Amino acid sequence: MEPSMAGPGSPRRASRGASALLAAALLYAALGDVVRSEQQIPLSVVKLWASAFGGEIKSIAAKYSGSQLLQKKYKEYEKDVAIEEIDGLQLVKKLAKNMEEMFHKKSEAVRRLVEAAEEAHLKHEFDADLQYEYFNAVLINERDKDGNFLELGKEFILAPNDHFNNLPVNISLSDVQVPTNMYNKDPAIVNGVYWSESLNKVFVDNFDRDPSLIWQYFGSAKGFFRQYPGIKWEPDENGVIAFDCRNRKWYIQAATSPKDVVILVDVSGSMKGLRLTIAKQTVSSILDTLGDDDFFNIIAYNEELHYVEPCLNGTLVQADRTNKEHFREHLDKLFAKGIGMLDISLNEAFNILSDFNHTGQGSICSQAIMLITDGAVDTYDTIFAKYNWPDRKVRIFTYLIGREAAFADNLKWMACANKGFFTQISTLADVQENVMEYLHVLSRPKVIDQEHDVVWTEAYIDSTLPQAQKLADDQGLVLMTTVAMPVFSKQNETRSKGILLGVVGTDVPVKELLKTIPKYKLGIHGYAFAITNNGYILTHPELRPLYEEGKKRRKPNYSSVDLSEVEWEDRDDVLRNAMVNRKTGKFSMEVKKTVDKGKRVLVMTNDYYYTDIKGTPFSLGVALSRGHGKYFFRGNVTIEEGLHDLEHPDVSLADEWSYCNTDLHPEHRHLSQLEAIKLYLKGKEPLLQCDKELIQEVLFDAVVSAPIEAYWTSLALNKSENSDKGVEVAFLGTRTGLSRINLFVGAEQLTNQDFLKAGDKENIFNADHFPLWYRRAAEQIPGSFVYSIPFSTGTVNKSNVVTASTSIQLLDERKSPVVAAVGIQMKLEFFQRKFWTASRQCASLDGKCSISCDDETVNCYLIDNNGFILVSEDYMQTGDFFGEVEGAVMNKLLTMGSFKRITLYDYQAMCRANKESSDSAHGLLDPYNAFLSAVKWIMTELVLFLVEFNLCSWWHSDMTAKAQKLKQTLEPCDTEYPAFVSERTIKETTGNIACEDCTKSFVIQQIPSSNLFMVVVDSSCLCESVAPITMAPIEIRYNESLKCERLKAQKIRRRPESCHGFHPEENARECGGAPTLQASVALFLLPLLLILFSR
Repeated sequence: MEPSMAGPGSPRRASRGASALLAAALLYAALGDVVRSEQQIPLSVVKLWASAFGGEIKSIAAKYSGSQLLQKKYKEYEKDVAIEEIDGLQLVKKLAKNMEEMFHKKSEAVRRLVEAAEEAHLKHEFDADLQYEYFNAVLINERDKDGNFLELGKEFILAPNDHFNNLPVNISLSDVQVPTNMYNKDPAIVNGVYWSESLNKVFVDNFDRDPSLIWQYFGSAKGFFRQYPGIKWEPDENGVIAFDCRNRKWYIQAATSPKDVVILVDVSGSMKGLRLTIAKQTVSSILDTLGDDDFFNIIAYNEELHYVEPCLNGTLVQADRTNKEHFREHLDKLFAKGIGMLDISLNEAFNILSDFNHTGQGSICSQAIMLITDGAVDTYDTIFAKYNWPDRKVRIFTYLIGREAAFADNLKWMACANKGFFTQISTLADVQENVMEYLHVLSRPKVIDQEHDVVWTEAYIDSTLPQAQKLADDQGLVLMTTVAMPVFSKQNETRSKGILLGVVGTDVPVKELLKTIPKYKLGIHGYAFAITNNGYILTHPELRPLYEEGKKRRKPNYSSVDLSEVEWEDRDDVLRNAMVNRKTGKFSMEVKKTVDKGKRVLVMTNDYYYTDIKGTPFSLGVALSRGHGKYFFRGNVTIEEGLHDLEHPDVSLADEWSYCNTDLHPEHRHLSQLEAIKLYLKGKEPLLQCDKELIQEVLFDAVVSAPIEAYWTSLALNKSENSDKGVEVAFLGTRTGLSRINLFVGAEQLTNQDFLKAGDKENIFNADHFPLWYRRAAEQIPGSFVYSIPFSTGTVNKSNVVTASTSIQLLDERKSPVVAAVGIQMKLEFFQRKFWTASRQCASLDGKCSISCDDETVNCYLIDNNGFILVSEDYMQTGDFFGEVEGAVMNKLLTMGSFKRITLYDYQAMCRANKESSDSAHGLLDPYNAFLSAVKWIMTELVLFLVEFNLCSWWHSDMTAKAQKLKQTLEPCDTEYPAFVSERTIKETTGNIACEDCTKSFVIQQIPSSNLFMVVVDSSCLCESVAPITMAPIEIRYNESLKCERLKAQKIRRRPESCHGFHPEENARECGGAPTLQASVALFLLPLLLILFSR
């Protein structure tokens, strides 16, 4: 016998299902083909049940939450309170000014590093024989088998520091990381490390001046990375550290100006085999160096032109993450055949750059053509004379693929004659270092101009740094922006060469920006947000950079989420474009904000205020919700009164709000915000900087809410009350982030152990939003409670509690600010038992009810205003959407207007996709497989160079010729999904639904003073022809034409103000050379070859 699925307190029995089937069969046999008449469910009875349950549950919620007491206490202070309407424009200007000052402090710290670095280099004379023992970040504190410190691995004192997330660091010294593929003792590196030691003093001085600074660093053009504070770097499982500072966005952005680039790839027959693989990897590496301010296209050529993305014929696209990944996918489809006609492709490239420049789009700064080929039979000087001489505004960078040097002279001449650079790439291992050369050429005009432009990156997560890797497991990855500046050589003999020494920078976590925002001024639903000059989000509460909760994986396009993708109701981009253009103003629109893991929706009107943050490429916006969200009030109590009531042990404050700045002085960093406030008010810490206005309101809230403590205690002490321990927790939160919590059961007996804990982000005050129960209560009619069950994020059903909350308002009108919210959490079983008890009531004198939830012919449900089931006779339906269980009834409710469907969009979704993949494609891009592949190729050429292509292709086949297979992956996508909201004005409804062979009747009745509805449904009519209504998201699929339009579409963006694309004094004679395979390299490869062939 199967166990009963009846819920707690359900009046039904497990055996009734069989008897119901038997009765139905007998009835059907008796009636033959006669269609059943509809069953009428009496509205008056359902109304009685709803009234009885509503009265009972409100009585419990009001009693245990103390809502009436708290409302009364705020009323007593009503005459002493001043209500103000928030001036959004003044508020956003003030916040922008605060951020400007904070950003300025960071950029000044970087400027001091630049000055110190350039001065140190100026005084330094290069010494090729210099021996210098520096602190190598990988080798520090490492010993050999005899216990002696390794060379470059001296003792380096590390101690946990709370300002650096308790990571072991050295705040007196920096240390140096050198990429695995570079020699630690290369003279260029040793000399650079030596003169940059002088930065240690400036690092420490900067940290003393601004204790809120975190990581500071110098990325050298030679490849080493000096980081402060010093920290230990750990190689990956392969013993490799792939981090190269010159590949980071902050380095590239600071070193170069925005650029328009056309990449030409030779796909003629001679490029078969590994050469084409190297060419593809070279293109991919070039794409890695392009950022959001750059524009590009890729053209493959043989005797014809082949745009890698045919849709983008004759134009350039922004080098954002999405576009670059799109082109990478298309690169895999290239294959080599035919004859290479370089002249056709050069003509096309020059025409594209010229035409695109005249449209006013693109970078309007540097322009370049990247040529990737295994040879050129001509110098094509007539083409350059026609398009590029004498100004040479378009630089030509040539990459010779393979070992042959027969065509090297022609390719080098083309680069040198057009202010570019020539390099030869023989193996996959050579690609990255050779691609980086072009960045130093593009930096020359900036260096000659000696323009130290400050650059700010978009928000990003750098998981390659050791601090990020060590934090990822316990705290999650940190979203940040970086401020960076280039460092130039000031030696006279190098001026015309424009030598870039490197880039200095410091990170600014996005959460530091949020600390400057007074959340209490923004109201319950209000928030602040910032965007870049490209319209991408720097910070916004709706930005979701990670996916797969628990694994914390970054979405591929997380750093280029456009404002229009979260504020999607602004279809014409009015708000976005005004902010991108650095305007100051106001914009209003109706918005649909999702809460509770996206399953519920709040519809409101937002007023947006915006302005620019001077000295940065960012603009700041503030959203205030109309109604109570536009009002703020000031209360007034004495410090003595407030301090007394802050001493209660149950009082807590929002950890992520900034009441006092505890970062400014090291001795304050261990303080909680509550501890800091107490010290500040007692005058014991004169150096503490605190928000006086906020603290005054905290004191007011502490005094007014203090009596609820004694009230809760008296309830807890009365053993006759709550004898079945159905109510477990009472809680309170105020507009100042102050919270009080009272347990009616022992902490170990709590059904939901996570509720109101630090990890329960949705239900506590944080930097982005008020608690969920507070936000929902604020939108409920004053005096009524909002009830809900938590949605589970995992496979285990956690819906075993019910939360009830209500708002406390100062005045009985819409303009009144919501000053607080109170609530309780109770056991779901206790809540459901109250429902079933109420549903047994009957108004008839003889006690015989005309209908009951015990009856076989009806199903009774309790649903909330978003259509989610709180009570059902089938306990497993708890938390489900009503439309999935009773599709016909939900459909009718929508038709009648009792509920309305609201269509929502998610432009940050991840969808499952079946992708054609082969292990070989990714294997070749892996550093080790790539290197082994390169070794094989070199060995082939050494043995039988005359049959290079045939043998190489054959030997290479084990790496590339694997069968294609379908692999399921998660990919960024756009989705559309519904949410449902009840119509407040409709209190009760009856309905009949015509089905195939019967009519299904139902009654829906609102539960008084709540967001709940009782629904009683005729269960004898199944109505299976009506499909369930689900909330499952549907992927928005774009046809090829639309995809093309989306690729071509360029939203308004603002170019960086600075451009250094050209300088007449530039010395372009240093334009590369042709490397040869040295004997030493062969000797170096010999042990690797032995390993390879022993496999």
